[in-house]
Amino acid sequence: MKAAEKLAGGIDDFIDLVGRTISWLALAVAIVMGANVFLRYGFSIGEIWAQELEWHLLVPLTLVGMSYALRHGEHVRVDVLFATFSPRAKLAIDVLAACIAMIFSALVVYLSIAFVAQSWGMGEGSPNPGGIGAVYLMKAMIPLGFALLFLQSLAQAIQYSKAWAEAGKDTL
Repeated sequence: MKAAEKLAGGIDDFIDLVGRTISWLALAVAIVMGANVFLRYGFSIGEIWAQELEWHLLVPLTLVGMSYALRHGEHVRVDVLFATFSPRAKLAIDVLAACIAMIFSALVVYLSIAFVAQSWGMGEGSPNPGGIGAVYLMKAMIPLGFALLFLQSLAQAIQYSKAWAEAGKDTL
């Protein structure tokens, strides 16, 4: 179990590093969106590439950020029901949720590989004149983001399983 706990800690540290690094894109998104709005409504200037840059920044921020949010408990949960459960039941639900997230993440990674490969193979770019090329790079963020979510879910499954087992010792 020590090796699993060490793996979970390493995953947590890695997700923290990646999440803190990618979080700087939030500042870039705010600047780009603010500039686009200011130029569009202040001077009637709007470029397609500048509008597309917004989602070129939002895609990695969102897809990588979801594992960071999970790591820090900022994900969506139905707390109204969850709050009424015993601590051990909460841990059991967390283990089950982590396993389901791992299955879902693995499925998305598996199914998105062909999607990304097809986009990469055809050198897919923006359908808009003057847009940003290399759309396949944004699509490549799908398997990457869900691979990170898989890893974080694995780390949480390990941590919650250990806590659940220890909580069971108290009731014996």
